[in-house]
Formats: sequence, C-alpha cells, structure tokens
Amino acid sequence: MDFDVIVIGSGFGGAISGCRLAEAGYKVLILERGRRWDKTTYPRRPGDAWVWDDERPEKHNGWIDLRIFPHMSVAQGAAVGGGSLIYANISCEAPVAAFDAGWPKEITYAELKPHYDTVAKFMNVQPVPANQWTERMRLMKKGAEALGFGDRFKQLELAVTFDPEWTYQQDDPHNVSKSKTFTNAQGVEQGTCVHLGNCDIGCDVYAKNTLDRNYIPWAEKHGAEVRELHLVGNVEPIDGGYRVSYDQLKDGGRVPGSQTARIVIVAAGSLGSTELLLRCRDVTRSLPDISPFLGHDWSSNGDFLTPAFYALEDHIDPSVGPTIACAIDFLDRSQEGQSFWIEDGGFPNLLADFAREYDRVGTGARAKLVIDSIRHALTGVEPFRNVMPWFAQGVDAANGQLTLETAPFSGERKLHLNWDVTRSKAVIDAIVDMHLKLSHATGGKPVVPPTWTLLHSLVTPHPLGGCGMADTRDHGVVDHKGEVFGYRNLYVCDGAVIPEALGVNPSRTIGALAERTAAILKSEGR
Repeated sequence: MDFDVIVIGSGFGGAISGCRLAEAGYKVLILERGRRWDKTTYPRRPGDAWVWDDERPEKHNGWIDLRIFPHMSVAQGAAVGGGSLIYANISCEAPVAAFDAGWPKEITYAELKPHYDTVAKFMNVQPVPANQWTERMRLMKKGAEALGFGDRFKQLELAVTFDPEWTYQQDDPHNVSKSKTFTNAQGVEQGTCVHLGNCDIGCDVYAKNTLDRNYIPWAEKHGAEVRELHLVGNVEPIDGGYRVSYDQLKDGGRVPGSQTARIVIVAAGSLGSTELLLRCRDVTRSLPDISPFLGHDWSSNGDFLTPAFYALEDHIDPSVGPTIACAIDFLDRSQEGQSFWIEDGGFPNLLADFAREYDRVGTGARAKLVIDSIRHALTGVEPFRNVMPWFAQGVDAANGQLTLETAPFSGERKLHLNWDVTRSKAVIDAIVDMHLKLSHATGGKPVVPPTWTLLHSLVTPHPLGGCGMADTRDHGVVDHKGEVFGYRNLYVCDGAVIPEALGVNPSRTIGALAERTAAILKSEGR
C-alpha cells in the first residue's frame, strides 16, 4: 500500500480524523477537491474565483459550491479546510435530546462529551467578549426580553480568537492594523478579530480558527500529505486495502491518477460522500454491497433566514462583527411543538459581488431564483445596512433522499435530491413565526423570502445525512464507528453519517464523531 490511510476531503471529518491518525504515526494522505486558500487569494472582486462548478470543476474551482435541487439548495465549501472556511464559526454541542432516537445505541451525549471538549480546546473556541458585542447581539437580547424569553438568550462559542482590549470605541477599529498577530498552539500565525464581517468569505487577519490553521497543519507536522485540487471518482477494494482513483484539476484540465491504502476515510461532506458511494455502488460497481439505505434520511438541519429592515438610527449592520454570535433557544419544543433556535445572522458586503458573479456563471433558472430572492430581500439597501438577517436552525423531518438520476441529452448520472418539504413545513413555519415576532418587537419590518412563500424552497449550508449511522445495515450505511457495513477499513467521517437533524450548528458534533472514530481506529490497531 502507498499509504496507511487515505482521507477523501479535508472538512471537519477529514481534517480531524486525518490529523489524529497522522499524530499516531499512520502514513496519511488527504485528498481535497478544492484549493488551498490564503488571505492573498480569497475572492474579493466580481471576477475572482467565487464559484465551484460541479460540471466543470477543472475550469471553475472556486470558493463556494451551490447545488440547486427541487425545493432545496445546498451551499458547500470547496477548500483545504472544507466548510470551515465558509461557515459562521459557531462551535456548539448538540442538545442531549438530539441523541434520544435514531442513533446507534453506542452514540450518546455522554459518549461524545469528552470528544466535544477536545474539539473545543483544539480550535480555541470562545464567546464574543463583553466589551465587543455587536448591535445585532443587542437586538437579539432586546427581542428575547420583549417577548418574555430573556432566559433563553445565550451567547455562543465561536472558533475565533479575540483581543480583549479591542473595542468599537477606538479610532478606526476595523483597520487590519488593529489585529494583533500571534502564533497559535499548532505553530501557525494568526491574528485577533477586528470585526471585519468577512467570516464567510475568508478572514483577512486569520482570526477565524479554521481547520487550515490548526488540525491540518498539525497533521502535516506529523507527516500527513495534503493534496489540493484532487477530485476522487472511485474507491475500489484490492488485496490488502483499497485503490482510490482521482482526477487532479490542473491547468484547466484533468490528470487521472490513483493511490492505495489499507484504510480509506470518506469525508467529502453530506452530498460529496453520498454521491461518491452511490457511484461506487451503482455506476462503477466497485462497492456493490453498500446498504440500500445509502442516500436516505438526508436533512437540511432546518436552516432558514428572514431579513428584517430597520430605521437608519438603529445602526444595525449585518456586515460588521462575527457573522453569528448568539441564539435564543427553543430546542425544548415549547413553541408549537417544534425544536429550533434563532440566531443573529450576518453577511459580508461582498455578497452582492458574489450574487453578480454567480449569475454570470450559474447553473440555470433555479440558481437565478435563489440569487433573485436575495436581491429581492435586499432591494434598496446599499451596502446592505440596517438589515437584521434573523437566522435559525431546526429539527426537520430528515426525510430527503439522494440518488443518481440519468440526465437528459448527456445521459450522465447526476446527483438528485428528492425533498418532501411538506413534512418539514411545521418547523419552518414555527421559525418564520418567531422571526416575525422578534422583528416586530424590535421595530423591524420583516420580509419572508419569496423562495419560501411562493415556492416552498429552502437553502442550507448545513446538509446532514445520506450515509447515516445505524445498528444494522437495514437501517443505515455505517456503524457507530463510521465503518461502512460490509467493507472493513472503509469509513465515512463527516456530516453524512448524522442520521437525524440536530437543530443546531453541526460542526462540533461532526468533529467529535471524527475524534471518536480516530480514537477507535487507534485503539483497535487498524
């Protein structure tokens, strides 16, 4: 074998499992489809590499991969570090009740707690300091108290490094020169947060504790090899392990290649891991015995955003400060019997640039509907100030199914999502109702996106499921360790294995499961 372990993908599942195995002395190769970005290459102008085009990744292998399905669009990162580069920094544990049903019996909150703690420590998570609250945080607290929910308001832990001495009151507070440079525990240079609001498009001062600042460089310090722009197309059992075949995206074309390993960890995200295994089972037939449950129980994690508009004197700016920093917790099903929480959303001013660029190279009518809905919600607001993007996650029905369908004309097998939105309508309606109440209680004018009111279509950056954990092959794809039923030493280690909606930001849960999988692999001497 060329390697002990090949990891496919470098998001929370792949970076963490690869890191821990490299740390333990395994010879590890991490294959990542996206680029290795840094602050000199982050997209900033309309003509920059904003878009990953799944049909032509050799031509367009940019920052974000937006997949458009009937009634659901999914936003994914494409980078060394995976979704950590585009997510809003939230690092939180799932509630205890999230593990009450649908999981293998071995997976409980108590079982994951030490791994939750390990992820939190390694990623240096912390809340926004008391002297650095944004106006959106104050508005959230005001809204919660006005509706009698003050005890449900809470700050969230963020994978961001703050300088306790920084304040909004200083001269030119957002100047990058006000960021203090330091070397983190993994020996990587970072800076402290100056509230630039660019969390989702690449932090200009490296205050965001992304995986390419911690787990990935730590893996490399222990001998792991990370290859960018390597798109895996097949995993095939061979004597002693597996052969992983890929295309290297290079100079506008594709260069085929392959490597072998005793152990393979598929960590390409909910859509990517599921699609790869579907192709291995149904197209190349290299893994024909994967469970028929593959692709089932997919979830959007109940993501929803309602923008509300405020008077100029309210000074609400969604483009200043950490993108999300606090929540109002209704996970106890006290509201209409639904489990969800409300968050203070945000977005960079450069959202408009992305919208224009995606419209230029987008993937047709449905993509245009998504972008047009953003424009509609933000009409007359430039540069998007005095908008509060009330955000939320909730426990949806987790009843989506991912399949490969034959495309007309080309005859190619394309990933398709069958999403019955009616079974999740109750939780979305409960979220919208709370967004409206909070907007009105704080003097805002909410606009429910027409993509929901007219089309019952949603957008999620937190896709879960497709390769769900279960006790048996009849009810899932992998066991409690993440090992694929019927295929020794083949693992899935990312959001695809989560069998139920969490109702909260999932990154730390994915990370905790990855820490646990790596620990089991080491303990078993695989």
